[in-house]
Amino acid sequence: MIKTILVVEDDKRMNEIICDYLEMANFNVLVAKDGMEALEIFENNKVDLVVLDIMIPKLDGWSVCRRIRKISNVLIVILSARSDEDDKLMGFELGADEYVTKPFSPKVLVARITALFNRFEKEEYCKKIITKKEITIDKDAYKVSVSGEEISLTVKEYELLLFLIENEGKVFKRDTLISNIWGYDYYGDGRVIDTNIKTLRKKLGNYSNYIQTIIGVGYKFEVKQ
Repeated sequence: MIKTILVVEDDKRMNEIICDYLEMANFNVLVAKDGMEALEIFENNKVDLVVLDIMIPKLDGWSVCRRIRKISNVLIVILSARSDEDDKLMGFELGADEYVTKPFSPKVLVARITALFNRFEKEEYCKKIITKKEITIDKDAYKVSVSGEEISLTVKEYELLLFLIENEGKVFKRDTLISNIWGYDYYGDGRVIDTNIKTLRKKLGNYSNYIQTIIGVGYKFEVKQ
Protein backbone atom coordinates (compact mmCIF):
# COMPACT_ATOMS: atom_id res chain seq x y z
CA MET A 1 0.00 0.00 0.00
CA ILE A 2 1.35 3.41 -0.99
CA LYS A 3 2.16 5.63 1.99
CA THR A 4 0.95 9.23 2.12
CA ILE A 5 3.34 11.89 3.37
CA LEU A 6 2.37 15.44 4.28
CA VAL A 7 5.20 17.89 3.58
CA VAL A 8 4.93 21.13 5.55
CA GLU A 9 7.48 23.57 4.15
CA ASP A 10 7.00 27.21 3.13
CA ASP A 11 10.17 27.49 1.04
CA LYS A 12 8.93 26.81 -2.50
CA ARG A 13 12.21 25.44 -3.87
CA MET A 14 12.84 23.22 -0.86
CA ASN A 15 9.25 22.03 -0.99
CA GLU A 16 9.57 21.03 -4.65
CA ILE A 17 12.85 19.16 -4.07
CA ILE A 18 11.49 17.16 -1.13
CA CYS A 19 8.29 16.31 -3.01
CA ASP A 20 10.17 15.25 -6.14
CA TYR A 21 12.39 12.84 -4.22
CA LEU A 22 9.49 11.42 -2.23
CA GLU A 23 7.43 10.87 -5.38
CA MET A 24 10.39 9.17 -7.05
CA ALA A 25 10.43 6.83 -4.04
CA ASN A 26 6.76 6.00 -4.76
CA PHE A 27 5.20 7.95 -1.91
CA ASN A 28 1.96 9.88 -2.29
CA VAL A 29 2.65 13.50 -1.31
CA LEU A 30 0.42 16.23 0.14
CA VAL A 31 1.74 19.77 0.55
CA ALA A 32 1.11 22.53 3.08
CA LYS A 33 2.83 25.91 3.15
CA ASP A 34 1.86 27.01 6.66
CA GLY A 35 0.87 25.53 10.00
CA MET A 36 -2.87 26.13 9.74
CA GLU A 37 -3.06 24.60 6.27
CA ALA A 38 -1.06 21.63 7.55
CA LEU A 39 -3.58 20.91 10.32
CA GLU A 40 -6.50 21.26 7.92
CA ILE A 41 -4.96 18.83 5.43
CA PHE A 42 -4.02 16.40 8.21
CA GLU A 43 -7.54 16.37 9.61
CA ASN A 44 -9.11 15.72 6.20
CA ASN A 45 -6.75 13.09 4.81
CA LYS A 46 -5.23 9.79 5.86
CA VAL A 47 -1.59 10.71 6.47
CA ASP A 48 1.09 8.15 7.33
CA LEU A 49 3.98 10.56 8.01
CA VAL A 50 4.49 14.31 8.36
CA VAL A 51 7.66 16.10 7.23
CA LEU A 52 7.44 19.26 9.30
CA ASP A 53 9.55 22.40 9.01
CA ILE A 54 9.76 24.43 12.22
CA MET A 55 9.89 27.95 10.79
CA ILE A 56 6.56 28.15 8.96
CA PRO A 57 3.94 30.94 8.81
CA LYS A 58 0.68 31.29 10.80
CA LEU A 59 1.46 28.44 13.22
CA ASP A 60 5.03 27.28 13.86
CA GLY A 61 6.15 23.68 13.56
CA TRP A 62 6.38 23.16 17.32
CA SER A 63 2.71 24.06 17.70
CA VAL A 64 1.70 21.88 14.75
CA CYS A 65 3.63 18.94 16.19
CA ARG A 66 2.03 19.45 19.59
CA ARG A 67 -1.50 19.58 18.15
CA ILE A 68 -1.01 16.53 15.94
CA ARG A 69 0.35 14.52 18.85
CA LYS A 70 -2.81 15.21 20.84
CA ILE A 71 -4.88 13.31 18.28
CA SER A 72 -2.53 10.96 16.46
CA ASN A 73 0.55 8.73 16.68
CA VAL A 74 1.45 9.42 13.05
CA LEU A 75 5.18 9.45 12.30
CA ILE A 76 6.68 12.97 12.38
CA VAL A 77 10.01 14.09 10.91
CA ILE A 78 11.06 17.59 11.94
CA LEU A 79 13.15 19.75 9.61
CA SER A 80 15.08 22.64 11.11
CA ALA A 81 18.06 24.89 10.44
CA ARG A 82 18.58 24.90 14.22
CA SER A 83 20.96 22.16 15.29
CA ASP A 84 21.23 23.05 18.99
CA GLU A 85 20.82 20.16 21.37
CA ASP A 86 17.98 21.97 23.16
CA ASP A 87 16.01 22.28 19.91
CA LYS A 88 16.47 18.59 19.14
CA LEU A 89 15.38 17.68 22.65
CA MET A 90 12.34 19.91 22.26
CA GLY A 91 11.40 18.06 19.08
CA PHE A 92 11.65 14.64 20.68
CA GLU A 93 9.83 15.80 23.81
CA LEU A 94 6.94 16.95 21.63
CA GLY A 95 6.79 13.48 20.09
CA ALA A 96 8.82 13.76 16.88
CA ASP A 97 10.24 10.48 15.57
CA GLU A 98 13.15 12.03 13.69
CA TYR A 99 14.97 15.40 13.65
CA VAL A 100 16.78 16.43 10.46
CA THR A 101 18.92 19.57 10.36
CA LYS A 102 19.31 21.79 7.32
CA PRO A 103 21.07 21.64 4.97
CA PHE A 104 20.39 17.97 4.29
CA SER A 105 20.54 15.50 1.43
CA PRO A 106 17.08 14.72 -0.01
CA LYS A 107 18.28 11.16 -0.62
CA VAL A 108 19.22 10.80 3.04
CA LEU A 109 15.85 12.25 4.08
CA VAL A 110 14.05 9.65 1.96
CA ALA A 111 16.26 6.91 3.41
CA ARG A 112 15.42 8.01 6.96
CA ILE A 113 11.72 8.10 6.16
CA THR A 114 11.89 4.62 4.64
CA ALA A 115 13.75 3.34 7.71
CA LEU A 116 11.09 4.87 9.98
CA PHE A 117 8.31 3.10 8.10
CA ASN A 118 10.18 -0.20 8.22
CA ARG A 119 10.80 0.10 11.95
CA PHE A 120 7.21 1.13 12.65
CA GLU A 121 5.78 -1.75 10.64
CA LYS A 122 8.08 -4.22 12.37
CA GLU A 123 6.99 -2.92 15.78
CA GLU A 124 3.32 -3.11 14.77
CA TYR A 125 3.80 -6.67 13.57
CA CYS A 126 5.46 -7.64 16.84
CA LYS A 127 2.49 -6.24 18.75
CA LYS A 128 0.25 -8.64 16.82
CA ILE A 129 2.32 -11.67 17.77
CA ILE A 130 2.32 -12.31 21.51
CA THR A 131 4.68 -14.92 22.93
CA LYS A 132 4.71 -16.07 26.53
CA LYS A 133 7.22 -18.87 26.90
CA GLU A 134 5.73 -21.79 24.92
CA ILE A 135 2.41 -20.03 24.19
CA THR A 136 2.09 -17.89 21.04
CA ILE A 137 -0.95 -15.87 19.98
CA ASP A 138 -1.30 -14.54 16.43
CA LYS A 139 -3.88 -11.76 16.84
CA ASP A 140 -4.39 -11.30 13.09
CA ALA A 141 -5.09 -14.98 12.46
CA TYR A 142 -6.90 -15.67 15.76
CA LYS A 143 -4.54 -18.59 16.32
CA VAL A 144 -2.95 -19.94 19.49
CA SER A 145 -0.01 -22.31 19.46
CA VAL A 146 1.55 -24.25 22.30
CA SER A 147 5.11 -25.46 21.78
CA GLY A 148 4.70 -24.76 18.07
CA GLU A 149 1.47 -26.70 17.63
CA GLU A 150 -1.82 -24.90 17.03
CA ILE A 151 -4.60 -25.63 19.51
CA SER A 152 -8.32 -25.30 18.84
CA LEU A 153 -10.11 -22.71 20.97
CA THR A 154 -13.62 -21.35 20.94
CA VAL A 155 -13.97 -17.62 20.34
CA LYS A 156 -14.60 -16.94 24.03
CA GLU A 157 -11.71 -19.17 25.14
CA TYR A 158 -9.45 -17.25 22.77
CA GLU A 159 -10.67 -13.84 23.96
CA LEU A 160 -10.36 -14.88 27.60
CA LEU A 161 -6.80 -16.15 27.14
CA LEU A 162 -5.80 -13.04 25.17
CA PHE A 163 -7.28 -10.73 27.79
CA LEU A 164 -5.44 -12.49 30.63
CA ILE A 165 -2.14 -12.58 28.73
CA GLU A 166 -2.30 -8.91 27.73
CA ASN A 167 -2.84 -8.10 31.40
CA GLU A 168 -0.26 -10.52 32.75
CA GLY A 169 0.15 -10.46 36.51
CA LYS A 170 -3.14 -8.65 37.17
CA VAL A 171 -5.86 -10.43 39.14
CA PHE A 172 -9.41 -10.19 37.77
CA LYS A 173 -12.66 -11.00 39.50
CA ARG A 174 -15.11 -13.21 37.63
CA ASP A 175 -17.53 -10.30 37.15
CA THR A 176 -14.79 -8.21 35.56
CA LEU A 177 -13.86 -11.00 33.17
CA ILE A 178 -17.50 -11.51 32.22
CA SER A 179 -17.93 -7.77 31.53
CA ASN A 180 -14.82 -7.63 29.35
CA ILE A 181 -15.36 -10.87 27.42
CA TRP A 182 -19.11 -11.46 27.38
CA GLY A 183 -20.23 -7.85 27.76
CA TYR A 184 -22.02 -5.82 30.42
CA ASP A 185 -25.42 -7.11 29.35
CA TYR A 186 -24.58 -10.78 29.92
CA TYR A 187 -27.12 -12.40 32.21
CA GLY A 188 -26.03 -16.03 32.05
CA ASP A 189 -24.50 -18.24 34.71
CA GLY A 190 -21.48 -16.62 36.38
CA ARG A 191 -19.81 -20.00 36.39
CA VAL A 192 -19.16 -19.55 32.65
CA ILE A 193 -15.72 -18.16 33.61
CA ASP A 194 -14.83 -21.24 35.67
CA THR A 195 -15.96 -23.51 32.83
CA ASN A 196 -13.89 -21.69 30.22
CA ILE A 197 -10.85 -21.53 32.48
CA LYS A 198 -11.12 -25.29 33.01
CA THR A 199 -11.22 -26.04 29.27
CA LEU A 200 -8.45 -23.52 28.58
CA ARG A 201 -6.17 -25.17 31.11
CA LYS A 202 -6.85 -28.55 29.58
CA LYS A 203 -5.93 -27.28 26.11
CA LEU A 204 -2.77 -25.57 27.39
CA GLY A 205 -1.62 -28.93 28.72
CA ASN A 206 1.72 -28.74 30.51
CA TYR A 207 1.37 -24.97 30.74
CA SER A 208 -2.06 -24.87 32.36
CA ASN A 209 -0.49 -23.54 35.57
CA TYR A 210 0.14 -20.21 33.80
CA ILE A 211 -3.53 -19.46 34.53
CA GLN A 212 -3.64 -19.16 38.29
CA THR A 213 -6.61 -19.20 40.64
CA ILE A 214 -6.56 -16.56 43.35
CA ILE A 215 -8.84 -18.07 45.98
CA GLY A 216 -11.76 -15.85 46.90
CA VAL A 217 -10.92 -13.34 44.16
CA GLY A 218 -10.56 -14.66 40.62
CA TYR A 219 -7.88 -15.47 38.08
CA LYS A 220 -4.64 -14.17 36.62
CA PHE A 221 -2.13 -15.19 33.96
CA GLU A 222 1.49 -15.38 35.04
CA VAL A 223 4.35 -17.32 33.50
CA LYS A 224 6.08 -19.61 35.95
CA GLN A 225 9.84 -19.11 35.95
